[in-house]
Order: sequence, then structure tokens, then C-alpha cells
Amino acid sequence: MRLIAVGTSAGGVRALRTVLGGLPGDFDAAVLVVIHLAPSSPGYLPEIFSRAGPLPCLHPEQGQRLQRAHVYVAPPDQHMLVDGRCVIRLSRGPKENRARPAVDPLFRSAALAYGPRVIAAVLTGDLDDGTSGMLAVKLCGGTTVIQDPTDAEAPSMPSSAARHVQIDHQVPIAAMASLLVRLTKEKAGPERHAMPRRPNIETEVAVHAGSVLYEVPRYGDPSIFTCPDCHGTLMRIRDEHLLRFRCHTGHAFTSQSLLAALNEVTEDAVCSAVRALQEGAMLLEHLAWHARDADQPVAGGALEREAVRKLQQADKIRTSIMLPPRADKIADA
Repeated sequence: MRLIAVGTSAGGVRALRTVLGGLPGDFDAAVLVVIHLAPSSPGYLPEIFSRAGPLPCLHPEQGQRLQRAHVYVAPPDQHMLVDGRCVIRLSRGPKENRARPAVDPLFRSAALAYGPRVIAAVLTGDLDDGTSGMLAVKLCGGTTVIQDPTDAEAPSMPSSAARHVQIDHQVPIAAMASLLVRLTKEKAGPERHAMPRRPNIETEVAVHAGSVLYEVPRYGDPSIFTCPDCHGTLMRIRDEHLLRFRCHTGHAFTSQSLLAALNEVTEDAVCSAVRALQEGAMLLEHLAWHARDADQPVAGGALEREAVRKLQQADKIRTSIMLPPRADKIADA
């Protein structure tokens, strides 16, 4: 049986409805889908996708066996993996690229379990989740497919895959279903055991399954960066194609997702500074009111001036974070 592994993010619901709507009821493959979801998502995607075409769609249960002509959608806040016995494994393992479910864990596990029988497709989405997993698919002999970035609502994910991976097929979303049907009818390449593999692919699959975190340092070198999620040291994964990091607790980042996370941390820190200054100003104003009430106008005036100074500092910080960077400064950098 062939396996179709699909990863998407922003704009993915519309894209997946188009793809699934074009697959026949006797489709000769199982389809596993990861779309980035909020942990609190109500879980309506299987119902939405089931209405798009003839294939039944569902959130799988732990240990569920794959069936042809079925679509399995990763549940909210759980990674979805597949093993060599055609069994689905769900995990609340560490986030990758700030997401759970994430695309890369599915792609890596599919690469190990299915080798040349897996077809990995990256559709519309922001940043670059799916690129590292596609490298594993390619290494294990699978087929790589992307939505044409010019056709994607959010082109970043397929564009990243195209930059770092040898892509076998690039098509607009309207042609994706017919391509997948054709690929499932083609003979797969050599079996997985004949293909070269890297031990760190197996290790990273095991990390998301909840084990062997102690082996992560064996496949990386300590970096100067710390994990935005747990503040542990980030190890730079030894990978000649893609700059990636993973910490001792398992959180993983590409350079793009790490930068996005650090930008978010920076904004949170600035907001905390503004809040502290504003609260300090409010307390000073309160103390100034009490000083005036106690017939201490000099002390009250000094406190009011200090309150104004703090508010001015808060305004400067708030303005600096809200203004876009100057183009000439970016060019100079």
C-alpha cells in the first residue's frame, strides 16, 4: 500500500478540500494529513474534509491501523506518526517549529516506515515546516511533491521545500489530486532496506514518540542559542542541507522558526517592560496624591514628575516596537 503524507498550514483547509475533493472513492493509498492547529481547536476538520469528496476522513485513535482510501487528520495538540506495521502513533511529544501537530515528525516517520512507497506533499503555509521531513523522505527513496508556490495562498512552506530538497513534482493545487492518483499507480522504487539512512532520522522519530532524548547531543553540536520554549541549550543538528536546532528536551527549530520564536520573545519582553513602567507611573501618581493630601506639595510634585518620566519611557519603547525598521538601516546591515 502506498502512503500519501500531506503537510500544510495557512490556507490549508481550502487547499485540502480541493485535493481531497479530486480523489476517487477507490483511491489506492492511505492519506495522512497534518495541518497546523491551535491546541483548543474543536476538531471539526474530519467532518469538513469528509464533505469535500468520497473518502472518509477521521481523527485516528492510538494504535489504529491504516486503511486504503481513508484520510487520517492529526488531532489538535498531538503529533501523528506511523510505524512499519502500518499503525498510527499519536504523541504529545515536544513541539517542532513551534507546532504540535507538526509536519516534519509525520514525514520522518513515514520515510522510515514506507521508504520508496511514501509520497510527501507540502502545500500552502507560512515558514518552513515540512522541509526537514522532506529531506528524510528523499533520503529514504520516497517521492516529493509541492504545491506551486505561485499558486499557494501562503508560499513559504513549498518555497522552502523547493530550496532545500530535490522536488520530483510541482503543480498547482487544482492538479494535485490527479497527480497523486497517477503516482499511486506507478511502481515504487527499491525497498527501504536497500536505501541509505541516517541514524539521526530514527532518533528524531523516537524523540517525538517520547524516548531517547539523551541521544540528541550525538547528532548535534552545542550552539550559542537557547531554546525559546524551555531555555535549554540548543544543539545544531548536523545536516548539510538545512540549518536546524534541537534542545535537550526535544523542542526543534529551523532557523526561520527560531527567528520567529525569538521575535515573539522580544515582543513579549518589550511589552513586559512597558507594563512595568506604566504600573510604576500609576503607583507614583498614587503616592503623589497621598503626599498632597498630607500637605507635602514638594514631595508630591517630585513624585508626579517621576511618574511622567516613566510614562515617557514607556511611550518611547512602545513607539520603537510599533514602527517598522528603516529600509536604509536594513540595507546597511
